[in-house]
Amino acid sequence: MSGKRRADSPPQQGRKGAKGAKGPKRALWKRLLLWFAVVFLSLSLVAVGSFIVLYQSIDIPDPNSDFQTQTTKIYYSGGDAEIGSFATQNRESITFDEMPETARDAVVAAEDRSFWTNRGIDPKGIMRAAFSNASGGSTQGASTITQQYVKILYLTQERTLTRKAKEAILSLKIQRQLSKEQVLEGYLNTIYFGRGAYGLQAAAQAYFGVPAKDLTLAQSAVLASVINNPTRFDPANGPDAEQRLLGRYQYVLDGMVEAGDIAATDADAVRDALPEFPVIEQNDTYGGQSGHMLTLVREELSDLGFSASEIDGGGLRVETTFTEQAMQAAADGVAEEFPEGFANYYEDPEQNQSEALHVGVAMVEPNTGALKGFYGGQDYLDSQLNWAAQLVQPGSTFKAFAVAAALTDGYSLRDRFNGNSPFRTDDGSEIENQGNRSYGQVSLETATEDSINTAFIELTEDMEDGPQQILGTANRLGIPSNDGGDFGIPTESRGLDTNLGVSLGSGDVSPINMAAAYGAIANDGVYNPVHVVQRVTDRFGTVKYEHEKAPERAISSDVAADTSYALQQVVQQGSGTRAGEIDRPAAGKTGTATNDDGEVSSSWFVGYTPQLATAVTYVRGTGRMQLQGWLPEYFGGRFPAQTWAEVMERALEGTEEMDFPDPVFLDGDSGRPQAPQGGGSGNGGGGSDDEPSQAPSTTAPPTTTAPPTSAPVEPEPTEEPPPATETGEPTPDPEPSGPPTGQPTGQPTGEPTGILPGGGSQGRQD
Repeated sequence: MSGKRRADSPPQQGRKGAKGAKGPKRALWKRLLLWFAVVFLSLSLVAVGSFIVLYQSIDIPDPNSDFQTQTTKIYYSGGDAEIGSFATQNRESITFDEMPETARDAVVAAEDRSFWTNRGIDPKGIMRAAFSNASGGSTQGASTITQQYVKILYLTQERTLTRKAKEAILSLKIQRQLSKEQVLEGYLNTIYFGRGAYGLQAAAQAYFGVPAKDLTLAQSAVLASVINNPTRFDPANGPDAEQRLLGRYQYVLDGMVEAGDIAATDADAVRDALPEFPVIEQNDTYGGQSGHMLTLVREELSDLGFSASEIDGGGLRVETTFTEQAMQAAADGVAEEFPEGFANYYEDPEQNQSEALHVGVAMVEPNTGALKGFYGGQDYLDSQLNWAAQLVQPGSTFKAFAVAAALTDGYSLRDRFNGNSPFRTDDGSEIENQGNRSYGQVSLETATEDSINTAFIELTEDMEDGPQQILGTANRLGIPSNDGGDFGIPTESRGLDTNLGVSLGSGDVSPINMAAAYGAIANDGVYNPVHVVQRVTDRFGTVKYEHEKAPERAISSDVAADTSYALQQVVQQGSGTRAGEIDRPAAGKTGTATNDDGEVSSSWFVGYTPQLATAVTYVRGTGRMQLQGWLPEYFGGRFPAQTWAEVMERALEGTEEMDFPDPVFLDGDSGRPQAPQGGGSGNGGGGSDDEPSQAPSTTAPPTTTAPPTSAPVEPEPTEEPPPATETGEPTPDPEPSGPPTGQPTGQPTGEPTGILPGGGSQGRQD
């Protein structure tokens, strides 16, 4: 039995053999771990050695001698004639003790709240930047004050891992060799604050007209706030920039309280409002329209990724899309048609500038999207508001997008709609035409030609998701949404809501974007993003940026052709006949808008030839103030249309006359009754004056109906324009009775009484 048990047991040698099989595996792992350890140690030694070599070889230069910048120059299209330049050497260094404590604390709260305790670098930020660069993304900028100081003084603006490594080494070295006070002093003497001001002393003068030592807490918090993005947070760039600055300013004050630098009561005393910004005399290079041009260029360069220091001190050569001919055409055309007696708002400093008459003009090349010229209104040194880029209610010029949307949706120019007044919507609201005038059943072509509101309201109501379709078409053609995006100047609109009155011009858009959108219709339905920067080279001649066309089809060729045909009828025999004075094929649309109080607040004409699209708007004061009874005539078919003709005549001088594509006359499948074949007209038609047609935005600034104390105006006409003839001949606009000579009397007559679905008072046809 015992022998059997030994026979059944596993051989002892076999068990030893199995244990021995694990030995080679363990040995292999040990060898691999040893190899990895050797490699890691070797790489570490190399890295440490490299770091030591770099650390020893890099010296901290004297910022006063090594911080050199070059002037950036801006040119007209073609690159020969200079518009102006962005200079950088507006700097006066001061000592740490001359810098007010509030300014020092505010900058730390804004830019690096761990400044007094960190070692000069942000390891997480460096790793994030390295990973982003390695993966093809955008490299993150320096985060600590020390890193920013190093980048400004000693490094190029290239976004590479090598530069980031140098930045880290210099930051560590500066941190060891300089005190925190010395670092902060150097930083505050070199950082860019906007307005051409480098350093705290220059910034205090540029923004507040005082030396740095006299800065208040509020002023210090403002200057600390603008460092983050001088263009975005400069209050001179309009209400939106001022609102953004307020938010950043409050963030800085909160940081100062958290750090124990100021008491909460001190912050609360200045928290709710920004300090006053006195008028600071600017360099003459910004006089006239040049300042508006340079501002648009700066903003686009920033959007393209150029840093503030590159723009102002990188020695760039920037070729723009502007032409001298187009810019001069805009200025001369406005001057030719500017109402007599209103220019004194600019010439006489004692006049009330807040109620001045403003004109905005924008010219866009349809097949490229290039902004060729514009007129921003007043001299830039008098006001930095560029009325070519301001958001203004467009009135019935928005109806062009409704026409394009309807044709895309299967409607035809011959489809008939109810032009009678009043018109009752599905929810029971009543819409009236001007003077409660009825037109009967009219075709879409006639409704466009005579800008009949009730017909467009029925069209919008008849379309499935009509408001959404109209806004979508406008967006594809070049009108940005309320939320903004990556195209347009500016890149957002305001108050464009999906209500039934959208085709009547509810919301606010800029003349530049309206010109670009109409240009897309002229360009066979293809939109090219509007832009002002064509080419950028550095001081060594290396091309840093060159604009490339990015066309996108917005509407079909057939829809574009029929929309253009309808808009040509507006010029030939509708509300915009004065635009036909350029004596070449033209298309366009009149528009007049009303504010929240039902007062006429803006007057427009937007039109195009195959080569050029131009928008013209007339507004008063804030852009929301009453024109009716103040301006001799407020219809878009009067001053805006005539200004458009004068501008276009000059801008197109020397160019060949071109024809539009023939209309297609899409049959449509909407199922609506149609006008007879061969003519788009329905009952009525021809030559009505441009009249207000718009649902007001609820975001309008406060308005006033009080006339200026010394502006001469003509009493408003008491008669309605005569009705259109059955032959479709244009009815002439009432002639002005001469320049305004007295104060307006009475309130506007014939104001609308209905309410549009979706809010706002109803519009009137133009």
